[in-house]
Amino acid sequence: MQSEQSKVIAREFAALLGRNTKEDGVHPTAIPRLSLIRSSRPTEPLHAVHQPAVCFVAQGRKQVMVGDAIHVYDAAQYLVVSVEVPIVGQILQATSARPYLCLRLDLDPVAIGALMLDAGIAPLRDRAPASALSLSPISADLLDAVVRLTRLLEAPEEIAVLAPLFEREILYRLLIGDQISHLRHIALAEGRLQQVNRAIAWIKENFRAPFSVEAVASEARMSTSAFHQHFKAVTSMSPLQYQKQLRLQEARRLILTQTSDAAESGHAVGYDSPSQFSREYKRLFGAPPARDAAKLRAAPRWMQML
Repeated sequence: MQSEQSKVIAREFAALLGRNTKEDGVHPTAIPRLSLIRSSRPTEPLHAVHQPAVCFVAQGRKQVMVGDAIHVYDAAQYLVVSVEVPIVGQILQATSARPYLCLRLDLDPVAIGALMLDAGIAPLRDRAPASALSLSPISADLLDAVVRLTRLLEAPEEIAVLAPLFEREILYRLLIGDQISHLRHIALAEGRLQQVNRAIAWIKENFRAPFSVEAVASEARMSTSAFHQHFKAVTSMSPLQYQKQLRLQEARRLILTQTSDAAESGHAVGYDSPSQFSREYKRLFGAPPARDAAKLRAAPRWMQML
């Protein structure tokens, strides 16, 4: 059960996010790597590529799916994303009176690594990385540090001096909590997670062209069997499934932001067969390209940013 003091801090957190997000959407802030998210209604499933970050919900509930894994969280938990990964997010609980409110802090591997050195925290060199997404209960001390960082939005003259200190405390509390394995792997320059990250970066650069798993394993400097195992463990999908998600998300962006038709967009991301492109597009997004694009254009612009 939450103590009375924890409940007070949680209410202040929601109030701070409410005051600093006057309308629905994703709001960058004056604090580096810190964004606030607000939605006054539940959303449809929203596809995006999530960057490494930690997310704290102050109000409402959200579901995030990566591969076959589903994570549902609210103000009692926080979410850590350890690698860049395609996700499907959906806000489940939100109203105009009690909107969904979330704080996202992008994770800086250099800052994590420096903190580990200063604190004498050893890297986990012999362990395989876990899934890219992980939930943990939020402790009173961690929430207090997050709230102190958020307060700086209303004291901008203090951001330059205090924000790095509060961010460092948040990272430290993550490192000594349930997410220690994820944070250690993020900071380790030559660990398995960084090898998977190299593969992800290569796939992002080359997703339009066919490739073999052996070629990507070579880029990651791993054997094919070890690469496939670790890539699937982290992203919950195979390298070819990851490529397909990137292709289809890029095609969707082209259809939405340019006047490309489905055939042109499918060809631009590497599909030779328009019928195959339409089938796979519908399987992922739930509607054929033209109908899906019309639905997206009718939705509020901010929903495309979540």
